[in-house]
Amino acid sequence: MAATHHLGVLVFDGMKMLDVSGPAEVFAEADRLGADYRLSIVSVDGAPVRSSIGMVVPADTDAASAPAFDTLLVSGGDALPESAIDPSLAAAAAALAARAGRVASICTGAFILGATGLLDGRRATTHWRHTAALARRHPSTRVEPDSIYVRDGGIYTSAGVTAGIDLALALLEEDHGPDLTRDVARSLVVYMQRSGGQSQFSASLRGPAPQTPVLRLVLDAVQADPTADHSLEALAERVRVSPRHLTRMFRAELGTTPAKYVELIRFDMAKALLDSGHNATEAAAGSGFPSYESLRRAFARHLGLSPTQYRHRFTTTTRTGA
Repeated sequence: MAATHHLGVLVFDGMKMLDVSGPAEVFAEADRLGADYRLSIVSVDGAPVRSSIGMVVPADTDAASAPAFDTLLVSGGDALPESAIDPSLAAAAAALAARAGRVASICTGAFILGATGLLDGRRATTHWRHTAALARRHPSTRVEPDSIYVRDGGIYTSAGVTAGIDLALALLEEDHGPDLTRDVARSLVVYMQRSGGQSQFSASLRGPAPQTPVLRLVLDAVQADPTADHSLEALAERVRVSPRHLTRMFRAELGTTPAKYVELIRFDMAKALLDSGHNATEAAAGSGFPSYESLRRAFARHLGLSPTQYRHRFTTTTRTGA
């Protein structure tokens, strides 16, 4: 008979419903197959909370009265990357974490863990859209933008919402091994370990606009027509600076080079063309890549997929022959 594993989930107003329900279903399915997870919903004061979809979720206990959990899960919410974490929420998370065997955040729940200091000096991840914000807010944390989930000691963080399922499967495998975990994954019709990182789901270029007017002109020109001549020399001539000076500005404000920026713009354009039904050769020509082979190399670098594999994986949910 499996040992009982006490699992607590910290929730709050605005929390993402799937951050709770996804991992919870993994552990519930594990129970059906022989595990023994006991799940408790915890809010700061024990009051019900309203989720991101408007559903009211009752709490089993307040943070102060909650028992010591074998695993503490901290859910995420859309507002967390945009504003300071409520001190009472951070304090509740810190108190629960101090009594827990291991601590895991789902999606933007990493911002709550960051506010407790638990991510200081650690590796972590969150939803690809917010990795830069997490890194800015917690500079001592080594944020890994492409990871589906990250373990650093007893602290786990995961990427966007459905990655909570991947993390739950990883925790389950730690507790009960690969056989039970494989059965749960099959039952839920999910991959036991999905291929690739979260960059395959992301837009490549996010973040604030550069402050330098010259650099904004360059970026606008590249985005307006990715197929034009955007060699380093051509871009520098456009704004009447030296190639070396333009490269320095890119590194200082964007942390990249002009050539890599141009490739990312063309890469995003190619993804959009593939998404809209164009084949790989058309996507290469329409996005400014000189050949299909150069497009294929860019996809391999950024996604670990070929353009054709990307198109099959992300442009339809209908399987061939269905």
